[in-house]
Amino acid sequence: MTSFIAQLSDSHLTTGPLGGGPAAGLQLALARVMALDPRPDCVVVTGDLTDNGREEEYAALKEVIGDFPLPLHLTTGNHDDRDAMVKAFGGEPFYAVDYPGFTLVALDSLIPGSPAGRLGADQLEWLDAVLATRPGVPAMIALHHPPMPIGIPFLDGMRLLDGDRLREVVSAHDNVARIMAGHVHRPVTAAFAGSVLTVGPSTWRQAGLLLSSDAPPGYVAEPTGFLLHMLSGDDCVTHTVQVSHAAALLGAY
Repeated sequence: MTSFIAQLSDSHLTTGPLGGGPAAGLQLALARVMALDPRPDCVVVTGDLTDNGREEEYAALKEVIGDFPLPLHLTTGNHDDRDAMVKAFGGEPFYAVDYPGFTLVALDSLIPGSPAGRLGADQLEWLDAVLATRPGVPAMIALHHPPMPIGIPFLDGMRLLDGDRLREVVSAHDNVARIMAGHVHRPVTAAFAGSVLTVGPSTWRQAGLLLSSDAPPGYVAEPTGFLLHMLSGDDCVTHTVQVSHAAALLGAY
């Protein structure tokens, strides 16, 4: 069985005069997903769904998503509001979904009022139990904050604060195929806890690659895109799918 998971991130939907760019970026990415052959089993968005966590921004997000026909799994980011997201879309801030070929685990790393993230002891204990439930099935873990330094000092200062505890939990299970994160606004790949960490690019704008200073990296006009994870047996392959700079098919929804 081969499974496909599309990982989008950091859409930063907002309202008013500044809302056009983020909305168009997300809509274009979702349209590109719809043109993939085969279409993914699901789409996960790894946080910063909105720019300010306001109810009207989640309403705008619902309008952009519209009648998108594939399962869409959302996670919180530091720009989100936990209660407003749940009010708009229902469900719980963190959850697991069993697919025939994999388990999708969505975590909640939001600390209200802080750019950094934390899972906390209760959520990590829950994750440990979830990973043990289907030990022979690949698990795809989604959260917003990278659990380790990625080499951009400004962003490393606001990563997952209990990343070492997540490392301990993941290391205890050999079925974690990917840890999918956002927050960085550019694609990054790293080994983590015997698995692979993939940080997705933003569907809106990308961060600069500033490795030698702790100043804000700013934004650059690099391509928007998303990651496509292909699970086949014990193998997991990740492709970067460019959106804004690609002359590729777009689907409707």
